[in-house]
Amino acid sequence: MKSKRERILFVAVAVIIALATFGLSVSNVLYSFDKIFSDALYQVPSSTNTSIKIIAIDEETLAEYGKYEDWSRQIPADLINLLTEDENFAPAAIGLDVLYVSETDEESDDALATACKNAADMGVTVVSAANVVYKTDVTKSADGTLSVDKEHVDLVEMPYEKMRENVTVGFANAMQDVDGYIRYAKTTETYEGEIIDSFPVAIYKAYCDKNGIEANLPKTYGSNLFGFTYSGKSGGYEVLSLSEVLNGNVSSKAFANSIVLFGAYAPGMGDAYNVPVQKGVQMYGVEIHANVIEAIMEGKTNVPVNTLLVTLIFIIIAIIFYVICDNVKIVPATVLLIAFIVLDLLCGKLLHMKGLNMNLIVLPIILIAVYAYLLVTGYLVEWLKRRQTIDAFKKYVAPQVVDEISKKGEFNIVLGGENRDIAVLFVDIRGFTPMSEGLEPEQVVSILNEYLSLTTNSIFKNNGTLDKFVGDATMAVFNAPFDLDDYVYRAVCTARDIASGSDELEKKLMERFGKSVSFGIGVNCGPAVVGNIGCEFRMDYTAIGDTVNTAARLEANAKRGQILISDKVYERVKDRLKVTPIGAIPLKGKSNEVFVYQVDEVL
Repeated sequence: MKSKRERILFVAVAVIIALATFGLSVSNVLYSFDKIFSDALYQVPSSTNTSIKIIAIDEETLAEYGKYEDWSRQIPADLINLLTEDENFAPAAIGLDVLYVSETDEESDDALATACKNAADMGVTVVSAANVVYKTDVTKSADGTLSVDKEHVDLVEMPYEKMRENVTVGFANAMQDVDGYIRYAKTTETYEGEIIDSFPVAIYKAYCDKNGIEANLPKTYGSNLFGFTYSGKSGGYEVLSLSEVLNGNVSSKAFANSIVLFGAYAPGMGDAYNVPVQKGVQMYGVEIHANVIEAIMEGKTNVPVNTLLVTLIFIIIAIIFYVICDNVKIVPATVLLIAFIVLDLLCGKLLHMKGLNMNLIVLPIILIAVYAYLLVTGYLVEWLKRRQTIDAFKKYVAPQVVDEISKKGEFNIVLGGENRDIAVLFVDIRGFTPMSEGLEPEQVVSILNEYLSLTTNSIFKNNGTLDKFVGDATMAVFNAPFDLDDYVYRAVCTARDIASGSDELEKKLMERFGKSVSFGIGVNCGPAVVGNIGCEFRMDYTAIGDTVNTAARLEANAKRGQILISDKVYERVKDRLKVTPIGAIPLKGKSNEVFVYQVDEVL
């Protein structure tokens, strides 16, 4: 049962978890990290569509025809004528991923325009690239702060007029994400009231028209955006050198009913971008268009899920995880953490297959943070409890024993007891009451402290447990709470050390106060109930039972400087003692007499 303070803290942490989840999910501050993760999970190359072919302006072509800037438009015209020379083997659509904006020389311009017209007459749509120039409006507030108002189309760079009359136009802009990678594309853009398809969409529509297929355009969000999954890396599609095609080394029949893309495929042409399917290696724009087209054809596109709905689900899961893990141990908490993270990834994968894209990293980060919080706080609580336990034990057990035991395992102070075989020692100052009557209180305390220091040090020296002080008497047990080897002998050695120390103490006190002290000591062994006796807020570690009572009676019968042991003690350690038999004596509270020995020497 939690205390009121613990319940308040629990609720406060739950609120913090909810707010943190909401903030991370809605603000999208982890967007870049999420994309790194989702790229690795989703952007995995697969087989590419063989009906999409690329005719490349590659290094081999540039070596044969010279710098691209110096090319005549007769070259692309020749390519289109070659591809459409046989109607039976003509492509379904031809995409020119090259800008033909301004007019050059009339003859080559006419040649390209005518080639496009002839292709159209044959039923082959030529899609020519356009470039959208975006403009961002910046407004200034009253305090002079600049802010972005909106972004809109400022200009569309179209093919030159003669060509435009005979082609379909599609803007070929690369939609770079915030980290510079191409993960998204657009379906359309609006300029001066006219809707313009993107280059891949225009080609896809042309392909569908040619083959009598109904065009299914992807769902979009925002400004007609959609995400897409790459099918191939660089070189994943069939790439043919333009020079090889024009030289007749490749039959035009190879392009029958295909989508033919014509574009830059050489370094230095300024048409290469970072793509998630091959981190660290750029992909040419014409191959990106090929991937977008295939994604549209095969439905491998996606849009974001409802952010608020997913955020609410994340919050619920995070709170459930917190509530459960706050009440279980580390192993089930770890299993639950892994299970929730795996579930998050599986849900993300399933949604992605359905064309929905959700944040994959927010929930795992929150869950790991909650797990870490519980782990750290749990560790601190356990450490504090352990520290308190150790400190408590050190008050009545030899510190070196506690330190050694604490290294080996966990132990707790709990109510209750256990039956153990122990040795018990009682020691008492003889004549303490009359002696104290003639001294100042400060002097009495000083003598008592000297005496208690001697008994405590002797007990700890022999790894015993200091049970309690009762006025001027001291009780110690051996073999509890921890197992102790040769504990009966250690108890007798403790009695010897106290007796030996009393001689030196007696001299010291005589010099300081003119008073002498002496001890009576009793030692017994046998079964007893040992443990923490008391209540939750106040407990003492002690031993109870006949063994303890007998030891106390032995001490009561001991004369000044005398160590009395029971016959049970003598039988266990007699080979290491020199004793004087006292005989059987009656002990108060016991019906039977106990045979007693006086310890003369401990070997």
